[in-house]
Amino acid sequence: MTILVTGTAGFIGFHLARRLLARGDEVVGLDVMNAYYDPKLKAARLAILEQSPSYRHAKLDLADRDGVAALFAEVKPQAVVNLAAQAGVRYSLEKPEVYVDSNVVGFLNILEGCRAVQPKHLVYASTSSVYGANGNLPFNVHNGANHPITLYAATKLANESMAHAYSHLFGFPSTGFRFFTVYGPWGRPDMALFKFTEAILAGRPIDVYGQGKMQRDFTYVDDIVSGLVAAVDRPTPVNGSWDPVHPDPATSGVAPWRVLNLGNGQRVELMRYIEVLEEKLGKKAQINFMPMQPGDVARTEADVQETQAALAYSPSTSIEVGVGNFVDWYLDYYAAR
Repeated sequence: MTILVTGTAGFIGFHLARRLLARGDEVVGLDVMNAYYDPKLKAARLAILEQSPSYRHAKLDLADRDGVAALFAEVKPQAVVNLAAQAGVRYSLEKPEVYVDSNVVGFLNILEGCRAVQPKHLVYASTSSVYGANGNLPFNVHNGANHPITLYAATKLANESMAHAYSHLFGFPSTGFRFFTVYGPWGRPDMALFKFTEAILAGRPIDVYGQGKMQRDFTYVDDIVSGLVAAVDRPTPVNGSWDPVHPDPATSGVAPWRVLNLGNGQRVELMRYIEVLEEKLGKKAQINFMPMQPGDVARTEADVQETQAALAYSPSTSIEVGVGNFVDWYLDYYAAR
């Protein structure tokens, strides 16, 4: 297939594009290459993708309505995977307008492109942050996600609603994935694993929020990509048994639409995550225990039963293996620079 993947210079988009290229798809990548974090890292990812003759890159801002429309009209993708977004929970407290431009306006432009070309499937990134104040673990897509506690989460919840409206009105299938803490090689420098590794190697203390008691469903990037690829090949059906009197919030009886969790299916204490990192680096961390930050939640854990049933999804990477792979990449990448 010809697949349009947005955010291909980013962490997950890069890994997804590599997997699609490896299986023989034509990939058109879209990324504006902004400076939210080190542009050199983004350029290094992109340089790897551009080694493939089946990859073409469009340097384009999702908020550019005319540019995105023109790209859709030219490429006519058979599937679309939208991973481009302004990421980061805490940055949304400083620059809320950036999140609206990228995550709301930009996603509207993706939906308009899909309306025009009618791809077989639109797959897009949501986030576990939409569960917000919900404390019922593990997080289940059939439970409500109505209380986001950051603007970032609110924009992603808006994406899910917007996708439902467009799938209903214009008929193209859509699947939204609520990602749980993704990590691995080529990861983002603003994420904890990257920052911890950098500080420990430099002999600087690391700030550990929530007094180190937080728990996260850490999910290795290869497992995330396996779920995305499986979804690309399985367009969402309308739920024929959907009850409008007792509506299921994860599926629809009036649109080929669904939302699914994409996580590892178990929560790990942050301090255990740090212990594994110390073991892989062969160096102890100096820790500053800090209170919870605004927008953080104490625990996350994905119920992935629906994802397993729909996509044969089977996450299999332990944090020992995943963190080890990240450390190997980090040491190799920065040794060469």
